[in-house]
Amino acid sequence: MALSHSILATLVGRAKPLSGYDLAKEFNSSVGFFWKTTHQQIYRELAKLEKEGMLTSELVRQKDRPDKKIYSITDYGRTHLVEWIAEPSVPTPIKEDMLVKMYVGFLVPKEILIGELEQLRDIHKERLRLYHEYEKKYFLDVTKMNMKGKYRYLNLRSGINFEAGHIKWCNEAIEFLKNEFE
Repeated sequence: MALSHSILATLVGRAKPLSGYDLAKEFNSSVGFFWKTTHQQIYRELAKLEKEGMLTSELVRQKDRPDKKIYSITDYGRTHLVEWIAEPSVPTPIKEDMLVKMYVGFLVPKEILIGELEQLRDIHKERLRLYHEYEKKYFLDVTKMNMKGKYRYLNLRSGINFEAGHIKWCNEAIEFLKNEFE
């Protein structure tokens, strides 16, 4: 998946055009949970997508502020996104620095890795708490939601399962390190 697909998906997910700043905020509170980027990367990609004809922009003049561009997805951009959705997905390779640390963990006292695992577990617990909060706030009765909401619920469930799995692995690794090497 490219950043361009995430940007197009964010624009399609909104009912109105967005400025680059508003798109970055919306991005971070939606697809940003599973695709990380910076504001600079978003602005570069917006310019590229506009050049390719997938987006259009309108310059809005503002008093007491710099002018801003408001972006909309074009029919070509929507078609490109639909075609991408229909392509088979390939699992993304895992990029987890904790796994690299664990691979060579024998180089340090086990207490260092246990501390790292406990910190990592806390991060995953906080994300899981946040996801459960979203679930209670936005997805109380999934059966009555529109299709857009149901698809977003599936993403949330993936996030919940992902975080729960990481918490479980951290607990297993901590217990293993504490008990196996005594």
